[in-house]
Amino acid sequence: MAKSPLPAMLGIVTRPWFWAFAASALAFIATLYLSDGRGGGELLAAALTFASFSAIVGIGQMFVITLGPGNVDLSIPATMTLAGTLALKFMGGETGLIVPGLLLALAVGLGAGIFNYLLIRLLRIPPIIATLSASFLYQSLAIWWNRGLRIKPPEVLADFTTGALIGIPNLTVIGILIAVVSWVVLERSLFGRWISAFGQNTRAARLSGVPVEAVRAITYVSSAVLAAFTGYLLASFSGGAALNMGTEYLLISIAVVVIGGSSIAGGNSNVPGIWGGALLMFLVVSMLNSYGFGAGVRLIMTGTIIIAIVAAASGKGRSA
Repeated sequence: MAKSPLPAMLGIVTRPWFWAFAASALAFIATLYLSDGRGGGELLAAALTFASFSAIVGIGQMFVITLGPGNVDLSIPATMTLAGTLALKFMGGETGLIVPGLLLALAVGLGAGIFNYLLIRLLRIPPIIATLSASFLYQSLAIWWNRGLRIKPPEVLADFTTGALIGIPNLTVIGILIAVVSWVVLERSLFGRWISAFGQNTRAARLSGVPVEAVRAITYVSSAVLAAFTGYLLASFSGGAALNMGTEYLLISIAVVVIGGSSIAGGNSNVPGIWGGALLMFLVVSMLNSYGFGAGVRLIMTGTIIIAIVAAASGKGRSA
């Protein structure tokens, strides 16, 4: 006798990430409806491309938020800007310097992550204050190095970041690979269990032998490195590093974590939901732009939609 598909369908609906993807689908349909179904392929490609930036920084933010209340990385936008600025200036449009430029960007992220952790650990500064203060330093360095210039990326790199593989944007492939690796780390590794234990009860985790400070350090470094990598990709995609290029990713990096079903109280992460939240954020803005709403109305409606999704996901539980 064949098994009923109903239990499996109900299992999917109760997943916290389901609501983000469902809302994304509705926003996609609503936008297509306004255009009489035209441009669906272009809209999907754009959504996958721009959601990739949000997903990568969102994954880094998710690692930090999983550590528990008070843990958030507010230096992500400035880290993106500094990494993108230094990398593009170093490469100077030279194809042969693409890999060294990437390594430089990652080194910026590594340095930023270590500096953030040292502020938190050695000076006992709350993470939200430490990362916010550090962001002013990183942004100032970016301004000093940039000096108003907009250096173009190497042509090969620009073509890669704007290109596609069998119809799927290259940036989306990179974002999905990072998500898969992150899921394996969080759900199938000892380090992932350590992060969850840290977020659920730091004192209990310490007493059970979890190296809590090492976990915190690696987590903040991971967030900064992913932000730096995103800055490198975004600067290459957009044709140059701009001093405000990371600004919108401060709230987005937090929003996609919350919308995606991760617990803001810590101890519970949800990698698939990050992509659902990232797609939703882009598609909501696209839908509201298509309907001709002004900036103020877009902000109000975007906030309302986010609250509705989070409330719906919370009502269905937090099983991942």
